[in-house]
Formats: sequence, C-alpha cells, structure tokens
Amino acid sequence: MERLIVLDTETTGLDVDDGHKIIEIGCVEIIDRNITANFFHEYINPKRLIEEKAFEVHGISNESLEDKPIFSEIIDKFMDYISDSTLVIHNAPFDIGFLRGEVGSSGQNPDNINIERNILDTLKIARKNFPGKRNSLDALCSRYSVDNTDRNLHGALLDARLLANVYLRMTQGQTSIQGLSQTVNKSDQDIIDNVQNRVQRVIRATSEEIDSHLNYFKK
Repeated sequence: MERLIVLDTETTGLDVDDGHKIIEIGCVEIIDRNITANFFHEYINPKRLIEEKAFEVHGISNESLEDKPIFSEIIDKFMDYISDSTLVIHNAPFDIGFLRGEVGSSGQNPDNINIERNILDTLKIARKNFPGKRNSLDALCSRYSVDNTDRNLHGALLDARLLANVYLRMTQGQTSIQGLSQTVNKSDQDIIDNVQNRVQRVIRATSEEIDSHLNYFKK
C-alpha cells in the first residue's frame, strides 16, 4: 500500500527567519492513487500579527485565530497523521521550512519532518516537465483541467485538495518520478545505480496479433 500526504500551509508572512508562523495546515491522504476522506485540517493561533500582504492572499484575519490552538497543542495529532508517509508539496522548501520552525519551537526534533522522509515537490516536477512555463497551482489546475473556480483566496485544505488532483494527473501512468523526490541521506549515485540496474520489460506481440495487423492493411 502506497500512502501519500498532500500538504499545504498558510502563514503570517513569507519568511520564517523573520519569525513568521503557520496559521493553517491542510492535508489530504492518497492511498494507492485514490484520494480518501481522511484529511487533516487545523487553524492555528500564531501569537503574532498577520502581515497585510499575507492577509490579501488567504483572507485569514488575526481576530479569527484568537480562539484557535497554538501549534504545540496540535503537533502530536499532526505528526501522528502524517506518520512516516511521503509528503507531496508545491514548493516544498517553503512549507518544510515553516514546519521545521514550528516543530522545533514546540520542543520536538525538527528533523522529524524531513529527515529520512520522501518529499515530492510538485513545483520541481512541473518545472522539469514544462520549462519556462508558469507553474503555479492555478496554472497547473488549468493545464490539467482541475476545477479551481472556488479558489478566490488561498486556503490550506482547499489547495491541498486541488494539488492532490493535479499530482494524480501529472503522474498518471507513473509509479515513480525518478530524480524529483527529495530523500535526505540518499545520494545521487544511489539514484543513478537504480536506473542503471533497472530491468526493462519488453512485451512482444503474439502471432495472432501480428496476423491481425497484417490482414488489416491487406484490406
């Protein structure tokens, strides 16, 4: 069974190094390429003000978060939910940086987020597949015919659901995306060796299929 967690966050601002915090987490579960009803969603009190430009993006106000839990109060539930599953994130360094900051501030090891965990960055995949093109989530929704008409503002759970559908369409027919996952402590040479040692399967036509093919052109 392959379990993926598609994850998105909303924050008080763009730079975690400036003390900005997560205010919303949304996660969607994919099992064996099927989106399930098992999702994770929390609004979080950042204990600091949200920047005006960030508010214009997601529309989450300081007042609406006053009665919400702080990150340390939901961290155990969050970590249990993601378990050791692969994470699918659009622009993964942004969200991973904020998650590491929050986990560290909660007294836990921030390495639990990304060390020895497979992380698929859909922005990296899209840039490889469509170099020079716009590869925002909205652009990918348009490219892969995923309906995003309800996305007037960014929202972590909404965006995670959209990204889950985009990911399934952009990887349709693939069981892995070689070289586009980020696994800490896995060297590039390991990846090269895996490719070189892969046995390619050749499916040959049967004699009946060949005869049918030749008869078709005779007609």
